[in-house]
Amino acid sequence: MVVEFISVGTEILLGNIVNTNTQYLAEKCAGLGLSNYYQVSVGDNEERLSAAIAQALSRADIIMLTGGLGPTEDDLTKEVASKVLGLELKEDAHTKTRIEEYFSNRGINRTLTKNNWKQALIPEGAKVVDNHNGTAPGLIIHTKDNKHLILMPGPPNELYPMFENDIAPYLKQLEPEVIYSKTIKITGLGESFVETEIKDIIESQSNPTIAPYAKTGEVHLRITAKANSEEEAEKLILPVAKELKKRFGQNVYTTDENITLEECVINLLKKNHLTLATAESCSGGLFAGRIVNVAGASDIFSEGVITYSNEVKKDLIGVRAETLQKFGAVSRQTAQEMAIGVRKLSGAGAAISITGIAGPGGGSDEKPVGLVYIGCSINDQTDVREYRLRGNRQKIREYSVVYALDFLRNCMLKNCQ
Repeated sequence: MVVEFISVGTEILLGNIVNTNTQYLAEKCAGLGLSNYYQVSVGDNEERLSAAIAQALSRADIIMLTGGLGPTEDDLTKEVASKVLGLELKEDAHTKTRIEEYFSNRGINRTLTKNNWKQALIPEGAKVVDNHNGTAPGLIIHTKDNKHLILMPGPPNELYPMFENDIAPYLKQLEPEVIYSKTIKITGLGESFVETEIKDIIESQSNPTIAPYAKTGEVHLRITAKANSEEEAEKLILPVAKELKKRFGQNVYTTDENITLEECVINLLKKNHLTLATAESCSGGLFAGRIVNVAGASDIFSEGVITYSNEVKKDLIGVRAETLQKFGAVSRQTAQEMAIGVRKLSGAGAAISITGIAGPGGGSDEKPVGLVYIGCSINDQTDVREYRLRGNRQKIREYSVVYALDFLRNCMLKNCQ
């Protein structure tokens, strides 16, 4: 079955709020085995909303509308949907009682205005879905043409629990098949290379399918299968995942959707009983920021310094003056001494250093913008890699961090196991 999402609210079109509802619903519906081809955002305008609903009815089996169910005049979703379907609005005693209880249970002692009762008007024949976190009920309308309109409130703290508790079970009855996905996360390889390496699989795929997604310094391969149960879908995915891991080897850092690259690195540090120190120049603390964003990072993160100036490189972590003078701050030699110096300063078992030219100025023919050196020192073994990155200043800094995380990961796999 095909589902279409319509997000209602002028505030979405103006960019005043981020529309996270559609992302949430799309992911949930995909997991329920529903196909989605269109996602529409429309303002609080009767004519345009009518057109959006009519068009959705022409090409989808299930139309999910979010927002526009409030008590004010510009909340039009229910009224417009009823008009498009030719249904009358009638007051629902159950909903009216729930609205009264909502205010009284919260100690709000005031006379409810007429517009509050607007939310108790229900299209005839619609199924009411109680809202346990607000006053606007959800609605399910099953049309004579076997279409399903599902209206839900816009606030996420009302929509999400309503979907989980009531809408998802309803949808499962409509679509018994499920879609299950597994993600293979790869780093150290470009998207075009990865896609070329699996071209034969993609060209012959049917069920499951593989979809590549490019991330900053990473490529994610999402394997998706459709079956009667999650267990059956997982069995279809297993041999494909095994083949992908075989092809990309150590470049696969996880097959867990919820594990990030920095979490993978922290887990390896813990496994090898290593603490980590960092010395960052061009990245300006971004690497340390990625590490400390992970819960439990305090178990392994020893110290992080931003050695932006040559004086700090010399005075704080012991980079030799002759190294800076002969080779420069952006050099293999300086990256090596930064990594060794911060490791010794902190007493950590592992250290990462990053030095480079992020731009837009400061580059030369010999050392262009985007030249980055990353040092990794683990115990008494120190390695340095050179990278030639492209993009604006922020992109170069972000890619430097991803490559540093991957470099540290590979050094641990090489030197500690």
